[in-house]
Amino acid sequence: MFSPFPDYKRKSPEEILLEIERMRRGKLKLFVGAAPGVGKSYRMLQEAHELRNEAIDVVIGLIETHNRKQTEEQIKDLEMIPMKKVEYKGRFLEVLNVEAILERSPDVVVIDELAHTNIQGSKNKKRYEDLQEILESGISVLSAVNIQHIESVHDIVQQITGVSVRERIPDLVLHSAHEIILVDIAPETLQKRLIEGKVYSHEKVEQSLKNFFTLSNLGALRELALREIANDVDERIQKDEKLFALAEKILVCVQYSGSAERLIRRGARMANRLKADLYILNVLNDKQGFIDEVHRKRIKQWRKLTHEFKATFLVERTKERKVSEVIIDTVNQYSITQVVLGQSARTRWEEVTKGSIVSTIMRYTENVDIHIVADRRNQ
Repeated sequence: MFSPFPDYKRKSPEEILLEIERMRRGKLKLFVGAAPGVGKSYRMLQEAHELRNEAIDVVIGLIETHNRKQTEEQIKDLEMIPMKKVEYKGRFLEVLNVEAILERSPDVVVIDELAHTNIQGSKNKKRYEDLQEILESGISVLSAVNIQHIESVHDIVQQITGVSVRERIPDLVLHSAHEIILVDIAPETLQKRLIEGKVYSHEKVEQSLKNFFTLSNLGALRELALREIANDVDERIQKDEKLFALAEKILVCVQYSGSAERLIRRGARMANRLKADLYILNVLNDKQGFIDEVHRKRIKQWRKLTHEFKATFLVERTKERKVSEVIIDTVNQYSITQVVLGQSARTRWEEVTKGSIVSTIMRYTENVDIHIVADRRNQ
């Protein structure tokens, strides 16, 4: 006899309840682009109409048309949930009305600009957190984001464009999407759309062409988007397979330099590609007996970033032992296979007299690869 839940016979009651909760949770369909203007919102609205034609209850929770005529025309007769008006610094601003969406309880809701930061005083700091609340209620979501807003590619995007993107979403949001659609157009086509005024107003076109929207930038961002989505597809295909790469374990060692977060993101990208466990290690010199406020804030930020990447954060205090000894002990304790270090600030003479950390790790460990990430200030 056919059963809709064939695996339940082999699962505990707790596992069955968890499975039921997962089934009740709404599904996230994410439209990803390499840059603004590729057509994510337009394609998302097309999807909404297709779903409605299949008798699925679809509404718009928030759509950013940026005064693009073609996108505005795509809204047509789709129902729109009224925005919520909130007073902020003497002005009334319109924000996503999560309460109204939950009360309306459609099958699917369109919510644009996933990486948006909510105004101060909102229940959730980020829009992706609003989405989690909506998904938990059983409502599915169509949303959109550009590749530069993904946390782990922050440093790469900054290197490509020279722009530090402030609004970012954790990679976990991307990986939790039930389906990802890459909205892709050629850089030349996107530039043409920009010149025609289909992306920004005409007064912004010249500046955009000279800065973010150069052909080299758009080409590099497009390649990055294609690669990230391909990696995500590979991960979904392989997630149930017992691959050798699962035995890989990566240790990122961070100190109090400006490159610490960049090292963590580099390690996260390596771990994601290798399907490896990720550990972040900070060695504290405990000779002074306390941690000053500056270092305390940095550690808090590293913990937060580590949590976003679903990694393990380790803090080791030491008074007498060298940093290299602590790293070696950690490598052996957790069976680490790859170590990521920042470029040493030691001079050549210091390395001769005090010893190189890299040389010491290599001398006292086996089958461990060491990656040295150069500090851009020294390049």
